[in-house]
Amino acid sequence: MDGASLPSDLRIAPPGDNIDVLEVNSGSLPSSVGKPLIRKETHMTTNGATTLNSGAGLRGKVAVITGAARGIGRATAVAFARAGADLVGIDICAPVDSRSGVDPASPDDLEETGRLVEATGRRWLSFMLDQRDLPALRAAAAETQHELGGIDILFANAGIQSFHPLLEMEDPDWHITIDVNLTGTANAIRAFAPHIVNRGGGRIIVTSSTQGRHGTKYGASYSASKWGIIGLMKSAALELGTYNITVNAVIPGLIDTPLTRHQERYAQVLDDSGRSPSGSSADEKEAQKILAARTPLGVPWIEPEDVAPLVVFLASDAARMVSGATYDVTGGDSAHNTA
Repeated sequence: MDGASLPSDLRIAPPGDNIDVLEVNSGSLPSSVGKPLIRKETHMTTNGATTLNSGAGLRGKVAVITGAARGIGRATAVAFARAGADLVGIDICAPVDSRSGVDPASPDDLEETGRLVEATGRRWLSFMLDQRDLPALRAAAAETQHELGGIDILFANAGIQSFHPLLEMEDPDWHITIDVNLTGTANAIRAFAPHIVNRGGGRIIVTSSTQGRHGTKYGASYSASKWGIIGLMKSAALELGTYNITVNAVIPGLIDTPLTRHQERYAQVLDDSGRSPSGSSADEKEAQKILAARTPLGVPWIEPEDVAPLVVFLASDAARMVSGATYDVTGGDSAHNTA
């Protein structure tokens, strides 16, 4: 492509070392557009695609992450920090569901996330609270505003998981999962979105699940909560777009975290496949083989670090026209879902 074939308000500046620079004449943009990016550098990959400079994509931004003590929350906190953002990490760091087979995150886990963030040179602020407690979230938002000067990004990621057959489910089994996952995510949006509005716009990303795309045997409350998060996201996108806020959902598959790596989950995989769990360490190896065979990319569990780059993209200026959408990171398992 040469300059003659470009619109009059665009031109390609001479490339530097492996960098192409696109310059835009801001005078040709409508006056309603907020501060346009006049000059943006993108690094060229070997196949010609462009990627954001990860060291500067979120520079000057303040990001809040719930469920930050480990897993996807920690991986994304570190990725955000490397992209230039200051971080606020929130986690309950305590047991939530006594009947769940998952070991809860600890205060030390949250402290380690903070250490990793601060190692990048970015600021870190943390809160240990229950996201079912809306006043506590609002207090954390107010303190963040005071300490860091504003809020640009919310990654509402915290959640729990447990499995109970419907015919054996007790009332708390349903309510705890729905209250933490769905109501808790709504609470995070309600607490932090007003501060993002005051900032003039920003990004909200929520974590759903591949099990929010289909039914889950013995996991009705979990699937319902994660399916509901998609509806919450789309509704929030309709309401908040007028404030220049985008809202999107990440759909992780089975992630290599304590939420999926425990004996109860291994037994469930074996039971689903018509095999009897032994209750021994052999169940994990058998479950690994079964799960790997189900996904096109042949992986039983996905690393949290494979999800984080997607969240960074959705939080960046590159995603400013992306809202109300879902993005799957499932190792190809999404191919089993209907379009």
